[in-house]
Amino acid sequence: MKSTRFVGLDVHAATIAVAVAEPEGEVRSLGTIPNEPDAVRRLMKRLGPADQLRACYEAGPCGYTLYWQLAQLGVACQVIAPTLVPVKAGDRVKTDRRDAERLARSFRSGDLTAVWVPDAAHEALRDLVRAREAAKRDQLRARHRLQKFLLRHGRRAPAGTTAWSEKYRRWIEGVRFEHPAQEATRLDYLSEVDHARERIARLEQALARAVETAPAPMRAVIDALQALRGIAHLAAVTIVAEVGQLSRFARARQLMGYSGAVAREHSSGLRVRRGGITKTGNAHLRRIVVEAAWTYRHRPKIGVTLHQRQRTQSDTVKAIAWKAQHRLHSRYYRLLGRGKSKQQVVTAVARELLGFIWAIGVTIEREQPWLLKGQVA
Repeated sequence: MKSTRFVGLDVHAATIAVAVAEPEGEVRSLGTIPNEPDAVRRLMKRLGPADQLRACYEAGPCGYTLYWQLAQLGVACQVIAPTLVPVKAGDRVKTDRRDAERLARSFRSGDLTAVWVPDAAHEALRDLVRAREAAKRDQLRARHRLQKFLLRHGRRAPAGTTAWSEKYRRWIEGVRFEHPAQEATRLDYLSEVDHARERIARLEQALARAVETAPAPMRAVIDALQALRGIAHLAAVTIVAEVGQLSRFARARQLMGYSGAVAREHSSGLRVRRGGITKTGNAHLRRIVVEAAWTYRHRPKIGVTLHQRQRTQSDTVKAIAWKAQHRLHSRYYRLLGRGKSKQQVVTAVARELLGFIWAIGVTIEREQPWLLKGQVA
């Protein structure tokens, strides 16, 4: 539309720098406003009718609060992938005003890439999943502190004791130090380990309740993804929370790119040069899929646990999961035979596993359409 005005917003916790790209070509700064709902509402009212405005801002720590505020005002808004915003090579001056102007100008020219904005149910589930991931990282750090403390003082577990088993735990509780300061250190480190374990248990209980109360289409995809080998309940929940609607990707390769598990490339002319994976994608999704990919080193098989997970699934979903076992197992050993390292092989298998995840997700979502609207990042 010729009358459309493009609004670039550089969002911070307390302020928002605003710039407008006019239909006829002028790009001008409108200054800075407080990051408050009333200030945003007054700004949009001053800029004109809501149906003639298109706003954008970069994804960041402020989340999607501004997006939903603008949506309530009837203003079309997109959240932009910050790493894909065009930047001039010789530009060495960066200010909030310039950032807002660059967003408005690039938005008008169509050079920006929007990210998918999760709905309330997905955002809540994603927050809980990531809180559990943070708790697991904290647990690992707490365990390492205690283990390294004991190692520094020559305290080693009896031979044959598995780390952090019940036997290992009883051994730690039986360790004593003569010096009171060292004994206090041991008790403090041990209490942190206990606290981390209890925290994870609480979060996993909350996660189970959240899935039970999630929308039916979301639960259907979570259940269907568990038909795949290596993807149990927690992995399936993480995938759905991080990706959202799988059918928003037109092809499986787009989902692979979204995970950052595709190879980087710098080719020119007759020279073709490819390197390791780009990692410019969703790290949470990439991690969980790489973990699942390790299970495909085993021969295709449907054990008791996997059979139980597949019991309520359709023949179509089961066929996709069975095909995944054969193809990915073959892929694993074919790449090993070509001299690739295990890490490279598992990454390649994980990339192909995303294709089967996409196929199952699209199959289920076509049967139960979601009332979701989003774009591929």
